[in-house]
Amino acid sequence: QVQLVESGGGVVQAGGSLKLSCVVSGRGTEGYTFRWYREAPGNQREFVAYITSNKNTHYTASVKGRFTITRDDDKDTIYLQMDFLKPGDTGVYICNFPNNNWGLGTRVTVSS
Repeated sequence: QVQLVESGGGVVQAGGSLKLSCVVSGRGTEGYTFRWYREAPGNQREFVAYITSNKNTHYTASVKGRFTITRDDDKDTIYLQMDFLKPGDTGVYICNFPNNNWGLGTRVTVSS
């Protein structure tokens, strides 16, 4: 049974930084693409970033240049470094792993 546990969320002021972690158990991470999504209050879940097994990355336009997704397959962990945070980044950040595995999320609140 695959499980994903996110951590690292918190409350920060605009311009601050947070680093999120997603630890995977039940399956090794090698060979898989991972994705981060977020759910803002009142909004649908939206894609944030992905990283492939060979570390190719892609970001939604609103976070380009501010967020960085990385992975450490030896630790079965995916990271999302978030810099220059904006109030619009507020939401619950959720890690996704094939086929349809989701964590419960970690909450990020960015105050103005």
